[in-house]
Amino acid sequence: MLRLALTCTLVAVAAPASAQDLAHKTLASVIEESGFEGDISIANGSDPAQGFVQYGLMPEAYRGGDDGLTWRWASVTKQMVAILVMQQVERGAIDLDMPVSTYLPGFASANAGTATVRNLLQHRAGLPNPDASEVDASGWPAFYRGDFTGSRDPVTGYCAGPVKGEVGGDWSYNNCDYMVLGAVLEKVTGLSWDALFMRDIAEPLGLEFVGAYPGEEHTRWGLIDGQREIEIDLANYGASAGLYGSLEDLLAIDTALMRGDLLGEDALAEMWESDPALGYMALGQWVFEAPLKGCEDPVRIVERRGEIGAVQVRNFILPEKQIAVVAFSQAKPFDFGELWTGNGFSFDLLSSAACQS
Repeated sequence: MLRLALTCTLVAVAAPASAQDLAHKTLASVIEESGFEGDISIANGSDPAQGFVQYGLMPEAYRGGDDGLTWRWASVTKQMVAILVMQQVERGAIDLDMPVSTYLPGFASANAGTATVRNLLQHRAGLPNPDASEVDASGWPAFYRGDFTGSRDPVTGYCAGPVKGEVGGDWSYNNCDYMVLGAVLEKVTGLSWDALFMRDIAEPLGLEFVGAYPGEEHTRWGLIDGQREIEIDLANYGASAGLYGSLEDLLAIDTALMRGDLLGEDALAEMWESDPALGYMALGQWVFEAPLKGCEDPVRIVERRGEIGAVQVRNFILPEKQIAVVAFSQAKPFDFGELWTGNGFSFDLLSSAACQS
């Protein structure tokens, strides 16, 4: 059995106690009624000293000692890589609209001279997709398995192989884009993308429980239809999905972005500038307005999601509300829903977190 353990410092600390209690009860009800299994935290970015709300499902003894305390961040890693790229843009070391070959002259892709750094950030570089490599009986793509016989080198290996689409067209989700961005960052800075993350994001914020695979022996594993997921070597995801960490550390990054501690105003605005024609894709994340229950006007939402194995993650930043919400689900099937539909778990969660009076 999994038990619901609620520990909290309420987001709306300035509100009357009755409003705090109402918000807490509403959130707890939304989470419990959804059947969610995992961890959720909510932070107030306007004042870091106010802490966070945490709702968690703690493991019972039967889950075993290898169920770690940190989570795989999956494709939220891409959001972190986008921050690192924009930091280099601010320093004049990267131009978003220069071809990838400018920074990686050895990149063997046919699109190296036409695809730009911005195209990589928006999944519009036309590169091959590791998820499309041959799958085994369990449906796991060969690229991520231990018996993969090809090369994972982002400059000369699989990602530099036959291109799959036109540069600058519609977006097509692809882990190779961010593996190549990791190589660009290393070429520009002289540090591997994960070492750069530690130097320019984790260490300035004093984060304690973050890193990149390999490095963490055990993170939280998940259940698929009640059965433990297969063993996954997360190091094979590199800069596309290779980070792990705690909820608190991810919230610290979210709130630091809102305060302007990681990026200046112009760089943050460019990273969060989305294109409706591309499904509101920005750089490394999606940014859109959506109506939430209890809020008078639509709310601007920055969303980054990820999934590996049984674990799903949602990272929401609501800049005008100064609220960040992080949710990790560790049991499939679970449907987060889509905010734009006006219903579903994500809609109810954000409505309760941001629009309770």
